[in-house]
Amino acid sequence: MSISWGYSPKIEKYIPLADFPADKYLIIARQAIENLGWKLSHISETGIIAYTPLSFQSYSEEISIRIIRNFAVVKSECVGIQLLLNDYGKNDSNLEKFFHEFEYVEYHLKDSWDEIRVKFHELVATSDGTYFEKAPLAIKNKIKNVFFLFFPQKGYIVTPILVALNVLYWVLITFVTFVYRQYLLTQAYQTGSKESFVEKIQTLLVYFGVSNKFLVLDGQYWRLISSLFIHGSFSHLFFNMYALVYLGLMVENKLGWKKFLTIYLLSGICGGFISLLFHEVGYIFGASGAVMGVMGALIALLLNKYFEKNASRALLISTIFVTAIIILNGSLSKSTDNATHIAGMIAGFIICYIFSFKLQKQPWQNTQLRYAGVFILFIAFSFGVAFFTPNYQTQQYKKLRDSFSDNLISFNQLLYLKASLSKEEKLREVNDYGIIPSQNNLQIIKQMKPLKLKDLEAYDRSKKAEIAKKMSLAVALMLRDIQADSVSKYSKETSKEISNVAELTFKLSDSLSRAN
Repeated sequence: MSISWGYSPKIEKYIPLADFPADKYLIIARQAIENLGWKLSHISETGIIAYTPLSFQSYSEEISIRIIRNFAVVKSECVGIQLLLNDYGKNDSNLEKFFHEFEYVEYHLKDSWDEIRVKFHELVATSDGTYFEKAPLAIKNKIKNVFFLFFPQKGYIVTPILVALNVLYWVLITFVTFVYRQYLLTQAYQTGSKESFVEKIQTLLVYFGVSNKFLVLDGQYWRLISSLFIHGSFSHLFFNMYALVYLGLMVENKLGWKKFLTIYLLSGICGGFISLLFHEVGYIFGASGAVMGVMGALIALLLNKYFEKNASRALLISTIFVTAIIILNGSLSKSTDNATHIAGMIAGFIICYIFSFKLQKQPWQNTQLRYAGVFILFIAFSFGVAFFTPNYQTQQYKKLRDSFSDNLISFNQLLYLKASLSKEEKLREVNDYGIIPSQNNLQIIKQMKPLKLKDLEAYDRSKKAEIAKKMSLAVALMLRDIQADSVSKYSKETSKEISNVAELTFKLSDSLSRAN
C-alpha cells in the first residue's frame, strides 16, 4: 500500500481514454462510486466528485474523476488536516477499490449502454459545468509545491502573508535570542558568575511583544496582537502554520481576504483576553487562538451551507475530528493553552456566522452592517473582560516575596553566631546578616503594600509584615547585647524575639502549604 505525504496528501492517476467515450467512462465511474457507498456530490459532462464515508480508518477523502482532453484524471485527496502529514495509505486504497469496482461495473453494464447514456445526458444537461472551479478543494490545485504556499494569489491572499510574517518574525526572534544567549554565556564565563539568565531571556521576549496579564491590563493591549506572531519553537510554529494554510485555503476564498483577516485577528485577540483569566503569571504567545478562530469560521460556513451538502458533511466530520484532537491534546499538556483554543474557536464561529448567515430581510445583507455588528460585539466583549478582570499583581509580588525570603535566609545565619568571635567580628556579622536584611525587608513590605493581591497572597503579605518588624526588633536587641559586651550569650528578651521570627516563619509556611 502506497502512502502519500504532504500538507494535503493525495494520489492522482491519469487514465488515457483513447477511443473510450468520456461519457461512458463517467457513467461507469458513477455506478462504481454508488456501489462503493461513497456520497456523490457533483456530476456533469466534465466529471464527478464524491466523498468517502466516515470509518475507523478515514474521516473522508474527496474522490474526483475529471475529463481533461483525452484523459480521465482520477484523484483521491484527504479532506481534513492529516496530523502526521500523510494519508496512512487511504488514498491508494480508495483508488484500488475504485478501479476494481470499475471493471466489475463495466462488465455488467455492457448490454444497456444506450438507455443509460440517454438518462446520463438528461441529468448532466442541468448540471453546473464550472463546479470544479468552485469545489471545496479546488484552490489546492493552484498550490503546485510548498513554495506556492507563500505566494498570494486569487482566493489566497492574506493567508500566505500571515504565514510569511509568522515565519520571518520567528527567524528574527530566534536569531536575536541566540546572539543574546551567547553574549550572556560569555559574560558568565568571564565573570565566573553562575547566575541563571532564563529571566533575562524572558525579558527579551517582552520587548518582542509577548502577552502578559499584568502588562495587558496595565494598558499595553497591543500585545494581544503582537503575541499572535511569536512562537516558542519550530514545532510550535510549524503546526500552527500547517493548520493555517489548510484552513486559509478552505475559508479565505469563500469569505474574501478582508473578512478572513478580521476573523483571524479578532479571534486571536478574544482568545488572548480569555487566556488572561487563566494565567496570573507567565507569558502568553502563539497563533493558535487565531488559527482556531478560522477553524470556527469554517464550521460556521458549513452550517450556513456555503458548501455542497455532501462536501459539507465530509468537511464537518474532518474539522470536528481534528478540533477534538487539538482540544484533547491541550487538556493533557500543561504547556498548551486550551482556554485560548476554545475561546478563539467560539469567537471565530460567531464572527463568521454574522458575516455569512442569510436572511430574506435586506438590511442584514449589507456588508457594512455586518461589520458594525461584529465590532460592536468585539468591543463590548473586550471592555467587559478588561473592566471586570481583577488585575492581581501576582508577578510583582512573587519577585518581592523571593527577595524577602533571601533576606530571611541571611538573618537565620545569625542563629549560628559563634560566641568565640571578637566584638568587632560580631558587630560586622550582625550588620551583614541582620541590619541590612531587616532594613531591606521593611522596604520590601512598603513596596508590597500598594499591590492588588488575591486573598491568600494578601494574608501572606500581612504575616510577612509582622515577620519584618520582629526581625528589625530582634536585630536591635542583638546589637544592644553585643555592644554591652557584658554577656557571652543573648539576653532572654533577644532570644525570645529571635524565636518569634522563627515561629512566625514556620507557621506562615505551614498555613500556605495547607492552603495550596
